[in-house]
This record gives sequence, structure tokens and C-alpha cells, in this order.
Amino acid sequence: MKILIVDDHPVVVSGCRSLFASDPSIKIDDASDEKSGHRAWLSKRPDVTIIDINLPELSGFELMRRIRKDDPAAKIIMFSMNDDPAFVVRAVEAGAQGYVSKGDDPRLLVKAVRKVAAGENFITPHLAETVTFSAAAIRASPASQMTPRELEILRLLARGDKIVEVAEALGISYKTVANTTSLLKQKLGAKNHSDLIRIAVEMGMD
Repeated sequence: MKILIVDDHPVVVSGCRSLFASDPSIKIDDASDEKSGHRAWLSKRPDVTIIDINLPELSGFELMRRIRKDDPAAKIIMFSMNDDPAFVVRAVEAGAQGYVSKGDDPRLLVKAVRKVAAGENFITPHLAETVTFSAAAIRASPASQMTPRELEILRLLARGDKIVEVAEALGISYKTVANTTSLLKQKLGAKNHSDLIRIAVEMGMD
């Protein structure tokens, strides 16, 4: 089985490698950002891809979108510090077959890989429970009101990117980003651009 891990923390990558070290049938490749992750995915065509949501440039959501565009059947597990149930729902809606929190027992990641490789879905038990019993919180979360593309644009704006830089990073037009920014202000009740950035930072999007 070929596994690709896309995470910018060497300790996490090293930990993942050690989890699977006892199984000689598993080969692991890794990448540290969306661009190198996409290149590695195209060249290695892994059986399962483990993606951190908070990658340094474009997010794991954007990498998943690009991989899905190349292969709608690609098997992807999102691996994140973010336990917000709205993000779990967003990830599954965007096509992830698995979601594992970095705070979970590491053995659950091994279980997730086995399950997803076998064509099943896997969300760690405490996250699945949180999602099940957090319908109101999920609806109330600003993240639930946004598409993965809107979340990506908000994240880049929160990081300090200008609209023209966001457009360039995502390969879309300036007008599309500007229109989405206006829509995000309405959705989040932001009075102006700097207020939007403040809200995004408070959401932990930066």
C-alpha cells in the first residue's frame, strides 16, 4: 500500500512513519505543502493520502479539491488539530473519506488508513459523536455557512494576502475573489474589509 502524507510538521510526518514502520507492505511518501503534495500525488498515485488541513500556503481543503479534480475516486483522510464539528462536516462534504484529529490516539490513524484503503469511511469516534450531537453548534458556526472555496479565500485574506494575491494563488479571477469577499462580509456580518479579517482571525483561519 502506498501512503502519501502531506503535513508541514516533520515531527508529525516522523510519527506517522513510525506508526506504519512494522508493516513492510506499506510505503510512505511525504510532502510539506499543497504544491509539493499535488506533485507527489500525481507522480506516486498513492492508495491513501493523509492531508493536514492547515498547510502553510494553500490549505488541505484546496489540495483535496485539486486531487479530486484529477481523480474523483481518490482516497483521502483529513488530519487536523481542528476539532470544530463544522470543519469535519465540510471535509466530508468536500469528499474526504476519513477525518482524524491530531489529538486522537495515533492508532486511530492506522485504523482510518486501513478502513479507507478498503473503501470504507472513518471518522474518529469522539468526532463522530461531536458531529452527531452538535447540529445546533454546526449550524451556528460561521464555517457551516461557507463553501470550501470561500473558506480558502477567507483563510488567505486572514493571512494578510491582498485580493490580487489570493486570485493568483487560486488561479481564479480578481473579480471572482472580490465578489466572494463581498459575499463573505454579508455572511459573517463584517462592516468592512478589516472587520472581515478580524472575524477570520478570531475563527482561527490565519
